[in-house]
Amino acid sequence: MTLSLQGISVAAGGREIVRELSLEVATGSVVGLVGPNGSGKSTALRCVYRALRPLRGTVLLDGLDLAGTPLRHSARRVAALTQDHGSELDFTVAELVGLGRAPHGTPDPEIVRDAMRRVGVDHLADRGVLTLSGGERQRALAARALAQTPEVLVLDEPTNHLDIAHQLGLLAALRDTALTVLVVLHDLNLAAAVCDRIGVLSAGRLVAVGTPAEVLTPTVLAEVFGVAAEVVAHPTTGRPQLLYTF
Repeated sequence: MTLSLQGISVAAGGREIVRELSLEVATGSVVGLVGPNGSGKSTALRCVYRALRPLRGTVLLDGLDLAGTPLRHSARRVAALTQDHGSELDFTVAELVGLGRAPHGTPDPEIVRDAMRRVGVDHLADRGVLTLSGGERQRALAARALAQTPEVLVLDEPTNHLDIAHQLGLLAALRDTALTVLVVLHDLNLAAAVCDRIGVLSAGRLVAVGTPAEVLTPTVLAEVFGVAAEVVAHPTTGRPQLLYTF
């Protein structure tokens, strides 16, 4: 399932937050969006999971305009893990993950169990969601997205609240799904480790796109993020790693 953003622009408060964003996410690839706070990353994702309608441009799934698809049908194909997912309802973890089956209209306990297992929350199945730590809740929500059995997975800072072991575990699980993934990450070293390609946003515009090695350069880091860094190859994977200068 190929995801394509074509000339997406989004306006709010009299200004354009995202400007003419075009980005391709190939079938089965992981593409990251990075950029400073306020650069439009989360806003762009909202257009993909249809929380926002772009002012201009289209979002295509395998060439079909997402805006012309009934919401229930698009929810079967696109799942999202967002930052604004607070809930005061004390579901059990299994019940929360089971909500991922709602677009399909039929529960499937085996899919729910498998989704919990893949992100390591199966031992929490009977726990109330309100009793969980922030990291445990984040992983339960990731399991809910997987239980939706989508073809495209959209994630906004999925490693928030997670310790380093669970950050790496969750990102490894995402790569293992073979889904088409668009993910916003603040940690550039994590983005370099997990993403096939990275798009860099600045003031709502895509200013660089390519492999981590092509994009995460000292020049881009200085111009977009205002930081000085040395880029070295990871001794095992060869992927770029950033060493910041304070």
